[in-house]
Amino acid sequence: MHNIRNIFRREFASYFATPLAFVFIVIFLVFAGIFTFFVRDFYRTGQADLAPFFTDQPWLYLFLMPALSMGLWSEERKSGSIELLMTLPVTLWQAVVGKFLAAWAFAGLTLALTFPIWITVNYLGDPDNGVIVAAYVGSFLTAGAYLAVGSILSAATRSQVIAFIFTAVVCFLLLLCGWQPLLDPLNSVLPQALVDAIASLSFMTHFNSVSKGVIDLRDLFYFGTLIAASLAATAIVLDMKKAN
Repeated sequence: MHNIRNIFRREFASYFATPLAFVFIVIFLVFAGIFTFFVRDFYRTGQADLAPFFTDQPWLYLFLMPALSMGLWSEERKSGSIELLMTLPVTLWQAVVGKFLAAWAFAGLTLALTFPIWITVNYLGDPDNGVIVAAYVGSFLTAGAYLAVGSILSAATRSQVIAFIFTAVVCFLLLLCGWQPLLDPLNSVLPQALVDAIASLSFMTHFNSVSKGVIDLRDLFYFGTLIAASLAATAIVLDMKKAN
């Protein structure tokens, strides 16, 4: 745990060593505001809740989380600093977990900075804050799932651009298989059990479930399993690249 904590601190601090972290935060906050107040027309819904804020977050993450994860390992491999990292008294899995947690914490910090929207909703009405907390938890878990998938693809290439594109494509497919406009036509040609199985693979399905205020163990298991499996795959990919 000590080694993971040291890597986490180093990586988290590195995000603020350049202006890119602040650019990322600003872009996220600006687009979250645009989707909430203009695309979803928050003030005209007549409801004191944050549903307009959370509805589009999986789609917003489709571009922002791959941008955050693309440099997790590809830049290390391109610059050769991964060899230096591997000479430190840390195991491969500790490095993978530490770097992932730093990226996830940064994403969580960015999400937490949207709290003025939460305050605004409470000022305008009497929302169910329990549902809002659950939606924030779902959003945080979804961000972690994106980053975990991105970690694998970042480890597989030296190019950040390629890592970004492949992460966005894979995450897009995982979103689509839980997108209701796609599932509705499938219901007419496939057995319901198969459609449900396809939907259960999607970020969207589990995010929507949690954001409704119900934190089900099945949703937590999905996100936990996906993140753990992705980090294990990242370590395997890095080990294979090291062997080459």
